[in-house]
Amino acid sequence: MSTTLSNHAASASRVRRKGQSPLNRRRNHAALMFLLPGALIFAIYVVYPVLSSIVLSFYNWDGMTPRSFVGFANYAELIQTDTFYVALKNNVLWLVLFLLAPPIGLAFALYLNQNVRGIRLVKSLFFAPFVLPGVVVGLVFSWFYDPTFGLLRLIIGHGIPVLGDPRYVTYGIIFAALWPQIPFCMILYLTGLTGINSEIIEAARMEGAQGFKLLWHIILPQLRPATFMAFVLTVIGALRSFDLISVMSGGGPFDSSTVLAYYMYDQAIKYYREGYSAAIAVVLFLIMLAFIVWQLRRLVRSES
Repeated sequence: MSTTLSNHAASASRVRRKGQSPLNRRRNHAALMFLLPGALIFAIYVVYPVLSSIVLSFYNWDGMTPRSFVGFANYAELIQTDTFYVALKNNVLWLVLFLLAPPIGLAFALYLNQNVRGIRLVKSLFFAPFVLPGVVVGLVFSWFYDPTFGLLRLIIGHGIPVLGDPRYVTYGIIFAALWPQIPFCMILYLTGLTGINSEIIEAARMEGAQGFKLLWHIILPQLRPATFMAFVLTVIGALRSFDLISVMSGGGPFDSSTVLAYYMYDQAIKYYREGYSAAIAVVLFLIMLAFIVWQLRRLVRSES
């Protein structure tokens, strides 16, 4: 009997030394093999470009001749350039106004989240702007703002050069960008609304909760993941705005509508300043990273 117990103890000790059973090792190996292709693709197409951009930002390079190391000269020039601060101010303006998309999308989602005849067609009409390419949206709103024949002229009775006036151009482009962004947030909230526990809502109504109280204390807490995704993706969309600016204004007039993403493109493609453009990209990446980390910390704390 003692011999048997000692044998079991020895085998248990060997298992502990190995750390895992053969079955667990096979499971971990299978999980690793499934994760490896995705991790490899992420490393090649995300991690490597980020690291190479950071390295390139310390060089002066035109894309053809050998690179020359300049240290922090690109960053020093960047913070001394007026266009950088104009682009940064416009990015902040984009961020502030773009954050209107999640609450408006939530309002549309609450309105469309009902079982009535024809609601699917209405949902499709609301979602249609999101599936349009950015170039198409830019062209549509360029015609809309045209002071000679645009629909805006017919609405207000006279033409306003929205895209030709430095005071209005950024607001006009942001309004055009909100047109597809609001339906995107609406779809996120509609998806979240389908997963809400109806029993909790009924119980809250029996306790007297209704209207804004029901929305604030019962529905919105269950929509926290959808809200997180809507805000993070909206902020990323605001900071990387490029296509509408390229189509509608080209950063003008007089660089008044440029943002960091377009400024980066402008320096790299037009002026062959790859290192300086990489420095702009690094600054934009750090701004995005800071916001995303802040939002993730808030989400983790709220879940805790």
